[in-house]
Amino acid sequence: MLLQQIAMTVAEGGEHAPAPIWAEPWVFGVSIFAILLVLMFVTLSYSNLGNRHTVTDEHADPHRQHPNKHDHGQGH
Repeated sequence: MLLQQIAMTVAEGGEHAPAPIWAEPWVFGVSIFAILLVLMFVTLSYSNLGNRHTVTDEHADPHRQHPNKHDHGQGH
């Protein structure tokens, strides 16, 4: 069915006018660039979140389980 529709469209061959657009083509490019630029600045604004507080050592909890240290040689 799709091949028949394609064949009929090719057989017609008439020239069709392009679809109308509501702005000049460069407006689309500039607006997409501006949107991506804003998204880039939003992304970059999160790059220094790790520097907000001073670094503190992790509390060593003797009751916390570490799977790599407590396997007693069973292995999987």
